[in-house]
Amino acid sequence: ARALAEAGTSLAVIFQAQALMLEDPELLERVREAIEGERINAESALLEAVELYAAMLEALEDEHLRARAADVRDVANRVLRVLMGVRDAHLAQPTEPYVLLARDLAPSDTVMLDRSRVLGLCTAEGGAITHTAILARSLGLPAVMGVGKGVLDVHDGTPVVLDGGGGRLVVDPDPGTVARYQQWREAAKSVLLQAQERAHQPAVTRDHHRVDVLANIGSVEAVHAALEAGAEGVGLLRTEFLYLERAALPDEEQQYQAYRAILDACGASPVVLRTLDIGGDKALPHLPLRHEDNPALGVRAIRLCLAHPELFRPQLRAALRAGVGRRLRLMFPMVATRTELRVARAFLQTCCEELEAEGERLPEPLEVGIMVEVPAAAIMADRLACEVDFLSIGTNDLCQYTMAADRANAAVASLASGFQPAVLRLVRDVVSAAHRCGKRATLCGELAGEPLAVPLLLGLGLDELSMNPPAIPVVKEVIRGLVLSEARDLACAALELDTPDEVQALVRAQVPMADLG
Repeated sequence: ARALAEAGTSLAVIFQAQALMLEDPELLERVREAIEGERINAESALLEAVELYAAMLEALEDEHLRARAADVRDVANRVLRVLMGVRDAHLAQPTEPYVLLARDLAPSDTVMLDRSRVLGLCTAEGGAITHTAILARSLGLPAVMGVGKGVLDVHDGTPVVLDGGGGRLVVDPDPGTVARYQQWREAAKSVLLQAQERAHQPAVTRDHHRVDVLANIGSVEAVHAALEAGAEGVGLLRTEFLYLERAALPDEEQQYQAYRAILDACGASPVVLRTLDIGGDKALPHLPLRHEDNPALGVRAIRLCLAHPELFRPQLRAALRAGVGRRLRLMFPMVATRTELRVARAFLQTCCEELEAEGERLPEPLEVGIMVEVPAAAIMADRLACEVDFLSIGTNDLCQYTMAADRANAAVASLASGFQPAVLRLVRDVVSAAHRCGKRATLCGELAGEPLAVPLLLGLGLDELSMNPPAIPVVKEVIRGLVLSEARDLACAALELDTPDEVQALVRAQVPMADLG
């Protein structure tokens, strides 16, 4: 209930997913074997099993799965509190406003923080894709994650400046630094206030170029929060919630009802439905998947769907039925070759023919696109663009695959930045390829929601940006302050630089208001 009230219904999915961990047969069997075979108490058995389970997650290649190790430990600690009779253990919190510094922070502890006193979070471990980071953003708390163990040496009462946008923690700042940040904060408040007031107005540059701003969502409930934030549609509907939140695989009708609810809520606005994007690193009920040593580079996303028609066909049929009379766009994730795309489209065509034979109507028009998140797809974008209606760039994975760096690994996380000139050049190439074929180019990674990146993305020619709903008002406001020709010049200059820091410094110097988000 607290998660629902404080963080919104959509983020309660995090805690629902944690609850499902307690039903994992393998985990329960390990606990049972330890109790019966080793004759140890339930608390010790649970700790042993959970640490083994968490260590297995941390050894995986996929950053999202590694980040879930913290969730496993979190839910186990809450069970331990119950077993030990400690039912209401909360973080001790100061009586004065403070910035919380910690090695790491569990989602359940994050949502219990007193928001009237906590000003922000900074952790030694973790990263931007952990559930704690997601919760912090939803709660409106500045958060800097994974800064290294040095943060643990900061003593209580030490003055700090937490720069959530810049990802910096300034310890014991001098008066000049404090004054600069105070001035920055007041200016940011002014921009944010104006952004909130104009959130439902279109994002149009000073030279009258409109950019559509949409939302990334992952549940039925989240669509309402997205529209309230000013979203002009859904640019990325993650459909995994239907598969990971239930004890059995969802059937076609269950999927239809969920998709239709979202499409109905959006009315005449577009909804980009991404087909199932999971792999062998996520166990699905009643669908045993082969274990892979490197699941991030294995059978996942479109590869998994093509290998399992029993998953793919019901989803496609449900989406087609739900899209009738609405603006449905279907998107296939992790496409790397034209062969994959053509096979996926053949599945789609078969589903269309089946539904027509059954007397069902089909969406008109039906747009089909792919998510460009594999470097091969970016390089071959000219070939792929000619066979779809749009290309949507997923910078989260594109950054990691391009830079061979895991964002959840603090030692190399800075390499996996969307501000890397190499990544920006790929974005440019994808946009150019799409436009040469007369197709739209959109971007739905976290980079789209970073105000500092917005001038670059407009300059590179993106037609649409899709982001987490809380970022929408500020991104729209940044767009309104830009001149498209100037943004193009800025992007060209950025492509000639060598490091993300140089790129960010360039944007800050030329578009100061973009640093206020």
